[in-house]
Order: sequence, then C-alpha cells, then structure tokens
Amino acid sequence: MVDTDRIVGTAKDLGGRAQGAVGDALGSNRDSLEGRYREAEGRAQRIYGQAKDTVRDLADDVGDYAEEAYDRVSRHGGTYLRDGRERVETQVGENPFLALLIAGAVGYGLALLLHSRR
Repeated sequence: MVDTDRIVGTAKDLGGRAQGAVGDALGSNRDSLEGRYREAEGRAQRIYGQAKDTVRDLADDVGDYAEEAYDRVSRHGGTYLRDGRERVETQVGENPFLALLIAGAVGYGLALLLHSRR
C-alpha cells in the first residue's frame, strides 16, 4: 500500500517544478523561489512517505519471520531439545576433562559478570 505522503509529496514536487519553470520563463523571482520551495517540500514529504512504507514493510516481514520461527519451534522444538541433549551427553562422555574446563570457564565468566554489577 502506497503512503499518502508519497502521493501528496509527488504532487507538490511536480507543482513546484512547474511553478519554478513558469517563474523562470516569466522572469518572476518570487514564483521561481516559491516553486523551488514547494519542490523541495514535496521531495521531503515523498521521502518521508517512502520511509514510512519501508518501515511498515519491514515490520510486516519481521512479523512473518517471527510467526514462521514460532511454527517451526512448535513443530520441532522437542526434537531439537532431545538432539541437543544427546549431543551434549555424547561430548561430555567422550571428553569429561574438556567439559569440566568449559563449565569452569563459564562459571568464572558468570562470577565476573555478577561481581562487576555491584
């Protein structure tokens, strides 16, 4: 859906160009300057409308992606959790020392985080 600011801005832009051209042709500085001002105002309004359209489209896309992700997790969430748990169990079983070292590093990092907040 096209934003009304884009339509109105384009109309002002075109009207300002026409007024500026007529002012230039007739030698009227007032009409020429007024036309240039309307042209700039129209461009700004059109760009504002384009930005609103872009944000609206982006919000729609984000909503669609979030809905799709939610559907995937609802359908396959249990499988992902089960597979992840099994992989962690396998890695810990094969490398207990490395798992202990990683757990210690994570604990140390959390302690630093909590200690620095005081």
